[in-house]
Amino acid sequence: MSELSKQGLTRRALLSRAVAAGALAVAGTGFIAAPNAAWAVEVTHVSEHQMATLLQMARDIYPHDRIGDRFYAIAVKSYDSAEQKAAVAEGIAALDKAAKDAGFEDYLSAGWEDERVAILRKIEETKFFQTLRGGLVTGLYNQKEVWPIFGYEGESFSKGGYIDRGFDAIDWL
Repeated sequence: MSELSKQGLTRRALLSRAVAAGALAVAGTGFIAAPNAAWAVEVTHVSEHQMATLLQMARDIYPHDRIGDRFYAIAVKSYDSAEQKAAVAEGIAALDKAAKDAGFEDYLSAGWEDERVAILRKIEETKFFQTLRGGLVTGLYNQKEVWPIFGYEGESFSKGGYIDRGFDAIDWL
């Protein structure tokens, strides 16, 4: 990464990113919790490292600063299954190998988002990546709690449709 791209980073942003990077703490076997938030995810079939990697991948594939990690955890929780265990293990191993080839210990140790995105680009044609990316579309954006963040009010049929609810109320014309 060039020094020019790091110049705009303030001390506050650096500290908040450092806290965010260390936000996941492993507490006991098969349990990942965020120490600064009221959420946790229990893993039964995949390892803690694999779940933490899935969470970071989800955040890097669909980055939204206003969406909390708990929504990403809900979106990737379905990959903690007996059916997905082998695919997740194989996919995370390939991702970690790509990270090692880029000079990192593993994917999670790549500190900057653009470094992780470059690693993801190396595996973006794999079935694992495409499955995760596609699953995140519904897993993340079908959560009703995130809809207000994007200004989406939900379906309109039960409220009389869009025609009588201001679909043409544009103030920018």
